[in-house]
Amino acid sequence: MNKYQVIKKCGDGSFGVVLKARHRETGEMLAIKQMKKKFMTWKECISLREVKSLQKLTKHPNIIRLLEVIREQATDELYFVFEYMDANLFQKMKEQHGQFWPESALKQMIYQVLQGLQYMHSQGFFHRDLKPENLLVRGDIVKIADFGLAKEIRSKPPYTDYVSTRWYRAPEIVLRSPKYNSPIDLWALGAIIVELFTMRPLFPGATDMDQIFKIIQVLGDPKEHPIAYDKTAPSSPLSYHGGGQWPDGIALAAQLGFRFQTIANAPLCHYVPNASISALQLIADLLLYEPRARPTASQCLNYVWF
Repeated sequence: MNKYQVIKKCGDGSFGVVLKARHRETGEMLAIKQMKKKFMTWKECISLREVKSLQKLTKHPNIIRLLEVIREQATDELYFVFEYMDANLFQKMKEQHGQFWPESALKQMIYQVLQGLQYMHSQGFFHRDLKPENLLVRGDIVKIADFGLAKEIRSKPPYTDYVSTRWYRAPEIVLRSPKYNSPIDLWALGAIIVELFTMRPLFPGATDMDQIFKIIQVLGDPKEHPIAYDKTAPSSPLSYHGGGQWPDGIALAAQLGFRFQTIANAPLCHYVPNASISALQLIADLLLYEPRARPTASQCLNYVWF
């Protein structure tokens, strides 16, 4: 660590502290994540999820580059050295002071996130904690970061650890499904897109039960059978709803001892009035209850919006 000069602390999370640093010889700015846990051996370090996933993913232009992993033998402290990014999307939203971004700028951001997700999923990983704070920005470039919860797609459920920040949790996670996969990243992205349009979180639940209530307030309750929306006018913003059929979700709720209230859903344009029809189409499909019905990142890149 002697070759780096720490300038300031940038953030403090549950697993580590993020430091802004300068390389003493080259002058290059870097971000260094100092893990809070002590690591007694190098083998213990390289078995970390974040290391395993980033070693495979770090070559993509929309995924944060891990430059070096350092274990200080004297202190058993572990450091990850990353390329430096200026801010995250949460900070960028605050800087807008309520002013909306033009849709063209949002489209450029989301396209980059989808390219990163497409690559990540194709390499056999899903993120599990996608949120504005984990989308880093430098100029016009957006990169996905913080792979501490990343999971291999081929790993076998059940998954018992509770993942992702509540507001961006897919309903299958909130309902404690032991089986979930990469579609949870696409649900999170749908919620993020709405937030970038409106500067407000779409599902700001205070507890798990409140989270479910916030979701069904917007999307209606999950249905046993397909909903027959009027598809004769796909050019109308009233055509796009999200939610829909999800018998597995009804069964998951029953296992937890509750039934969904019957709530009719309004078209998503009521919640995102400044989004174009093609943006609403993407958002509605990302926010489908049935995980298997959500488009993959590859499919999203072919949507009309882009």
